[in-house]
Formats: sequence, C-alpha cells, structure tokens
Amino acid sequence: MTATLRQTANSVANTMIEGVSMTSALIGGAAGAYLGYQLAPVAWSDDSRIAFAGAVAVVGAFAIDGLAELVLAPLRRLMRTRSPLPSTRRSAPAPAATLGEALAQVTTATEEDAARRAAGDSFRIDDGDNFLRDEDRWRGYENGEATFYLAPGVVLHHRAEVGKYGRTNHFTLLTGDGEQPVAITGMAQLRHHLAARAAGLPVALAVPATADRDADSKNEVLDDDLTGIHAV
Repeated sequence: MTATLRQTANSVANTMIEGVSMTSALIGGAAGAYLGYQLAPVAWSDDSRIAFAGAVAVVGAFAIDGLAELVLAPLRRLMRTRSPLPSTRRSAPAPAATLGEALAQVTTATEEDAARRAAGDSFRIDDGDNFLRDEDRWRGYENGEATFYLAPGVVLHHRAEVGKYGRTNHFTLLTGDGEQPVAITGMAQLRHHLAARAAGLPVALAVPATADRDADSKNEVLDDDLTGIHAV
C-alpha cells in the first residue's frame, strides 16, 4: 500500500471512529430523553417533564459515550501508531557495490528505523501526539536504541525489547552529570524531573509524592515546591 493510500485509509478510519463516537452520544441522549419523559410523574407539568427528560438525556449521552470510548480509545491509539508521520522520506540508496558500502547503508537505515520506532512508540507516555511524536528530534543508533534531546546534558532514551508477551518499551531520562537514570512513564513525571533540575535539585530527589509515600520525607520534592518553575 502506497503512502497516499495508507494516509487516505487512515483518514477514513479516523472519520469513522469519530462518527461512531458522535452517534453513540446521540443514541444515548435520545434514549435518555425518551426514558426521562416516560418516567416523569404524570402529575408534573409538561415543562417540568421536558426539563427532567433533558437532564436524563444528558446523563444518557455521557454514559453511552463513555462506554463507547472504552472501545474507541484503543482504536484511536492504534491509528496513531499506523498513521504516517509528517516527514519527507528520501529515496532508497542505489544498490551497494561492496559489502562495506552495504553495511554502511544498513547501519544508516537501522538508525533511522530506531528513531522512527521511538517516535511511534512515544504515545505510551505522551498521548498529546505533538511533542515526542516528532521523529526529527529523535536520534537513532545502530543497536536499535534512540535518544530525544531535551536540554543540554539531558536526553530521553528509548529502548524496546521483544519478549514472550510482545514488545516492551522503556523510556529513561539520562543526564550527563553522573546521576542515576530515571524510568519515565508519563509526561507529568518528565515535567517534574525537568522542573527539579531547573531549580538546581538532583534528579534522584525529584520523586513525586504518592499516597503510600511519607509526605514528610526530607528526600522528596513535592509538586507544590516546583510551582511556577519551568525547565530551560
């Protein structure tokens, strides 16, 4: 399938997904309005019954749409991974004349593949689809790993493993000052660590507080302490 046909198919699929979402909300609203009007006491005035039906319609629309979203959300993520990224693909190189030239071509292709895969897999921690999905900011390496430059001395590292239960992605914050790598599982966590560094605090101490962690610990930096601080 050519890139144009693939893009067209993805556009049609995305339109159908959004159409299903809208239709489910309309069905839920219509069903809620009908049930609300039928369940409203007959002794109520018509205006009161209509108002009650409207309230039930809103609840019904949200309820049905929420149920539909349980199925549609994974489909949206799947379409993002299959959608062609906004980049210009250059033509394949001419056939190699020597083994060394072939090795150089494959090495370059491996690095590009690693960068593209890292950008495609980034939806697992960045569902916003407008930051880590930029493959031009990823640098791939011949071992299949890739890094995303964030700031001087700070990069996000991507490594994938294929095991018994499929592909597992690992995103890690690496620094050039000897601090321990930090596993990243979401954008809020990444922001927290960058904000801590901007405040001059070690990454090792930038651990967001959780319900099962002692909030009085002196080795933690709470989000409230970093309010208004932006990474540079």
